[in-house]
Formats: sequence, C-alpha cells, structure tokens
Amino acid sequence: MNKEYLVLVDKDDNPIGSEEKVKCHLPNGKLHRAFTALLFDKNGKLVLTRRAKEKMLWPGDWDGTVASHPREPETYVSSAERRMPEELGISCKMDYLMKFEYHVPYKDVGSENEICGTLISIVDESIGFKMIEGEIDQIKWISAKELLSEIRKNPKIYCPWMLIALELLNKSEKSMLEKYKNILSSWINSELQVELQKAIRTHLPDDKWRLVK
Repeated sequence: MNKEYLVLVDKDDNPIGSEEKVKCHLPNGKLHRAFTALLFDKNGKLVLTRRAKEKMLWPGDWDGTVASHPREPETYVSSAERRMPEELGISCKMDYLMKFEYHVPYKDVGSENEICGTLISIVDESIGFKMIEGEIDQIKWISAKELLSEIRKNPKIYCPWMLIALELLNKSEKSMLEKYKNILSSWINSELQVELQKAIRTHLPDDKWRLVK
C-alpha cells in the first residue's frame, strides 16, 4: 500500500515540506494542511457524516460533510472537489471561506495539528450519497437549531475541527458571506456561537485554535 504524504506548513500556511500521514497524526504531530468541507441545501440544512469506526482518530464521531488533506500541488478547493466523489460518490464545485489552525490530542492515540481550510457548497436535498466503507458510517441532514440542541446535550461526539469551522463562519471572506447569506443566516448567530465555543472547550483550550489570515 502506498504511503500518503501530507503538506507540512509553517504558522502562516507556507509549505515547508512533506511527511507521512501517520507521522503527522502522532501525539506531537507536525503542523500540516487539511480541509473541512460543508455541504448545505437551499434551506440551510447541513450534511453531517459519522466517521467510520475503523478511523484511528475520533472514530464514530460526527464530522462536517468531508474532512481530508490537500496534496501537492492542490489548493484547498481542488482537494475538496477531489475528495467529494471519493468519500460521498458525488461531484460539486466548492468555494473557499477561511482557514484556521488548531492542535488537539485524541486520548493517547494521536492528535490533529492542522491549518484547516473551510469550504462550502450547496447541493439538492434529494441528492444521492454513497457511503464509502472505511470512511463514513452514517449521513444525516441537520439544521442550525437542531445542532444547537444536540451540542448542548453531548458536545463530545462532534469533531473539534467541525465545531471550530462552524464557529468561525462569520469570519469568512466577505464575498462568500454575501454569496451564501441566505444559507448561512441561521448558522451565524450569537446563541449558536456561544454554544459552539463551549463545545470546542470540551476538546481543547482557547489558546490551541485561531483564525489564520
């Protein structure tokens, strides 16, 4: 089996080399590029996916739609567009919102130490997804109001990078906030942001994540 190599970066997201994926996710893993892609329908419902139980990190937890890693020389957008058919069996064009850095351990197994680009697209609610074995165990649509209720009850079952991406939606590029304002309006509100911040703190402290300009 071929080893997968990830793009190592500095704190400003400048590429500085590459490293094996497994080594990047050790407890003191090296800072590397990743992305989280969020698919919404026209009514603002978000597609969540449950990570396969075979995953090394956060197995069985709920994630954004797709999370993975760019390869050289991909951009955040092109890497997300590549992974959509590989993980969900669909193709769609993505837009870039923003990026953030975070470092969070997972038990004594490993960690995520990433600069994570956040992407967005709109798909029809009737679209047919295909779950790829070993990647995703379950798919569901969720509204902002439903997620608010769920993270109040059990924030630990949601992946930290997904929570951070949603909390930072209001920091997206202005042109994207305008383009997707009808979709994101229910997700960008103070009540949800407060609860997302609380949920993030169940995974990692405030000084372990930040917006990257």
